[in-house]
Amino acid sequence: MAESAGAARRPGRSGTASISLAAPQRESAVVDIARQLLSQLLSGHLAPGTRLPSERQLSESLGVGRSTIREALKALDVLGIIDVRQGDGTYLKQSTSSLLPSAIEWGLMLGQPQVLDLIEARRHIEIVIAELAAERAGEEVIAELRHHLEDMRSAADSVAFVEADVAFHLALAQAADNSVLNDILGSIRSLLRVWIRRAIHEAGETETTIAEHAAVLEAVERHSPADAAAAMRAHMDGAGARLQRSLKDD
Repeated sequence: MAESAGAARRPGRSGTASISLAAPQRESAVVDIARQLLSQLLSGHLAPGTRLPSERQLSESLGVGRSTIREALKALDVLGIIDVRQGDGTYLKQSTSSLLPSAIEWGLMLGQPQVLDLIEARRHIEIVIAELAAERAGEEVIAELRHHLEDMRSAADSVAFVEADVAFHLALAQAADNSVLNDILGSIRSLLRVWIRRAIHEAGETETTIAEHAAVLEAVERHSPADAAAAMRAHMDGAGARLQRSLKDD
């Protein structure tokens, strides 16, 4: 077994974090390392903004290849827990207090296969939500959906766009009038923000996403469950493909 990387402690302002990890054993190395990193990063022992050990340092400490370390860090980057800065290093995000307790328990972030599972699960959930919303949405929630779509069109920056996009999906879940589906989507709100941000960055434009949302809204306004499901299916397929492209190595 490789020696641990040292006891976790709160570093000085310019120091690099010392993180205690055990060499992976029975589980996939990527999954095991990602889980250990996640546990330490969310433990409160490391100050927000702390720079993590380099891929090389982690690789040498754990006796695994740098590609394994890179994939484990990628899984955490998907959640928005870390900030990978090309040519500078990897840092703990400034805030982790609202990061997906349910998704963490479900293990949806532990490597590429789990990310693909998440894409698949969200696709089916959102399609059912759109279908039910078309059946049940009243004028008040339809007006709210229009408002969020307009906010997407007029967003001044990517942050405002992502917030409007997330708000649209949450309002659609409320319109579906199913408490379980609403709770599921609400519990992964932070993950939706990360997902949408990455997908928009990968696409390099927002017009496609706006058009996909407009098609969903138009079907809900006509109270056509079949068309709403089809429009959401097209949106989820497009968004999922953009997310998957963003996960690939440059």
